[in-house]
Amino acid sequence: MQTPTHTARYSPVAMALHWLLALAIIGAFCVGLYMADLPFSMARLKLFNQHKWAGITILALSVLRLLWRLFNKPPADLPMPNWQARAAHLTHGLLYAAFFAVPLSGWAYSSAAGFPIVWFGVLPLPDLVAPDKALAETLKQAHHLLAFGLAALVVAHVSAALKHQFIDRDGLIQRMLPGRR
Repeated sequence: MQTPTHTARYSPVAMALHWLLALAIIGAFCVGLYMADLPFSMARLKLFNQHKWAGITILALSVLRLLWRLFNKPPADLPMPNWQARAAHLTHGLLYAAFFAVPLSGWAYSSAAGFPIVWFGVLPLPDLVAPDKALAETLKQAHHLLAFGLAALVVAHVSAALKHQFIDRDGLIQRMLPGRR
């Protein structure tokens, strides 16, 4: 077994934001898949509200994560082929873009459909666009496509991390895991 080539770790705040976002994104995606085909009911409406709350929470966590990343340098990249480093940076950039695009498109869709968002049933959020059925349908499709794009990026990210863990054995995953090494 190869020993880790680099021991620098992410900060506890970066780790917490990473794992909170990961859980929230996976949860919101699964709820979105489940609720989309349910017949109209109170349970479906409740799930839609919870999905919206999760989306706004993801957006807020994404803002915090981006701000943290801008003001706190991450550990240096591990040694790897240039194409892998470029692919990792591209994937991370696309993930960050999707962290904003998916919830914002959902918020805009909800606004265009005429369904305001009241975060956790307490904080009413402003509509991003005026109600418009045609625009709502377009935004619904955009939200759907962006969500599946984010899911694909998450699969690529996890696959790369697992490759580093089980094939390269370079200690990359330990940099983002809480606790001692």
